[in-house]
Amino acid sequence: MPKFIAPQIAFPLLLSQVREVTPEIFAADGTGFVNLMEGRWQQAGSPRSFASPVDGMLLGSLPMLGRDLALRAVRFAKREASSWAATDLDQRRECVQGCLNLLRRHADLIGKLLVWEIGKTYQLGMADIDRCIDGIQWYVEHIEDLLGSRKPLGLVSNIASWNYPFSVLLHAVLVQVLCGNSIIAKTPTDGGFISLSLAFALARRAGLPVSLVSGGGAELSEVLVKNEAVDCLSFVGGRYNGLAIADGLAQAHKRYMFEMEGVNAYGIWNFSDWKGLGSQLSHSYDYGKQRCTAYVRFVVERRLFPQFLEMYEALVSGLRVGNPTLVDDTTASLPNYAFGPLINAAQARELDRLYADALKTGATPLIEGHLDEALFLPGQDRSTYRAPRALVNLTHQSELYFKEPFGPIDSIVLVDRVEELVGEMNVSNGALVAAIASDDVKWAAHTAREVRAFKIGINKLRSRGDREEVFGGLGDSWRGAFVGGQLLVQAVTQGNEPLMGNFEDELRLPPLT
Repeated sequence: MPKFIAPQIAFPLLLSQVREVTPEIFAADGTGFVNLMEGRWQQAGSPRSFASPVDGMLLGSLPMLGRDLALRAVRFAKREASSWAATDLDQRRECVQGCLNLLRRHADLIGKLLVWEIGKTYQLGMADIDRCIDGIQWYVEHIEDLLGSRKPLGLVSNIASWNYPFSVLLHAVLVQVLCGNSIIAKTPTDGGFISLSLAFALARRAGLPVSLVSGGGAELSEVLVKNEAVDCLSFVGGRYNGLAIADGLAQAHKRYMFEMEGVNAYGIWNFSDWKGLGSQLSHSYDYGKQRCTAYVRFVVERRLFPQFLEMYEALVSGLRVGNPTLVDDTTASLPNYAFGPLINAAQARELDRLYADALKTGATPLIEGHLDEALFLPGQDRSTYRAPRALVNLTHQSELYFKEPFGPIDSIVLVDRVEELVGEMNVSNGALVAAIASDDVKWAAHTAREVRAFKIGINKLRSRGDREEVFGGLGDSWRGAFVGGQLLVQAVTQGNEPLMGNFEDELRLPPLT
């Protein structure tokens, strides 16, 4: 049956809706976008074209700023900090609530924009904005108890990856501003710029002291990270860049929270509930495993490999990967594929390189999925799409052995002893999450103590979470203050209580164990 782009999600229609809702984010000549700095939308910067991962369509141009203009934005944002900190908590709460009300009104538009901008399915795009709104609503209702007598830090700088622009980046920003801080954030260069600009425009209308700028990491790092006007840095991104920044801030006496990737592993030992495990793992492919909490390494007791493989092959063969904007007729809802494209063709080629390197160094291909042409438009650009792949017997010479692929490539490692299971789960010197599947729950809980991951599920997946639950990492997957619920509030405020985290400072507690 022929497919076509759903009329309700056609990008020109969405862009016209954005222009109607927030005309201020567009340049005066109507050809591009501008930055939110010095309290207003201005400075188109140097345009950098960006295309949709869905089909390569040009979506617009990022207004990239240089160092000097970004410095102006930081200095103005810092000047907003003192007056906002002096604002009564009830008024701050009212402003944040006003922002949430506006976001709810335009959540559907944001969810559809995320399909084109970062390649999420419509369902996952809506989940991203809904989790942000629901999460902040909880903080609005509990902020008085969470905050207590603590005071804001001042200016908080936010740099985050493209994969969760709302449930991670905007969520953090709105908690920070609710606590009395002023904010400056950098748009992710790889995607999410239009939807975030819309959201920040709504936040500014609601009276919140937020700034949003675009620019390259090399040009803006010194300003958004090291400048003395910045009192706190929230970073979500790759381990290489994150550790380099963290090392630079170690002696700066500046508050920071750094979330970075690790190889999140699922260990399987003395286990029999394969149907239940298959149901769990079907959710692990959300967004093509482009998540810092994705499970990409399965460490399996060797005698269980036939049962694991039967379950795993059935799971992967049922995954549908395709263009998330296509429908069969005008009345059809948007498809809920397992996932759509990767963020860009460069990331797809990087996965190909890692896979080829693994084969050259001795790994055995286990599954090589194929794309179904019926899930795409005839002749459309498919350079960003990759079907699931899996390898077994990775060698230590393989780069993928120690590296998170950030995409749909799984590695399966077979072990004969518990010590091997633990060792193979700990290959990346710390991870955000892990899990152990076993019929012996008591044994699994005991073994979990040896796994270097911050959250460990017993017969279940773990994820980032927030609100009441603490989130952080071990080893090289996290640096700085831990977050979640009250700890997120404490991370961006100052008071008498010592902070819980994993950075060196006599005023801060050691990592959780």
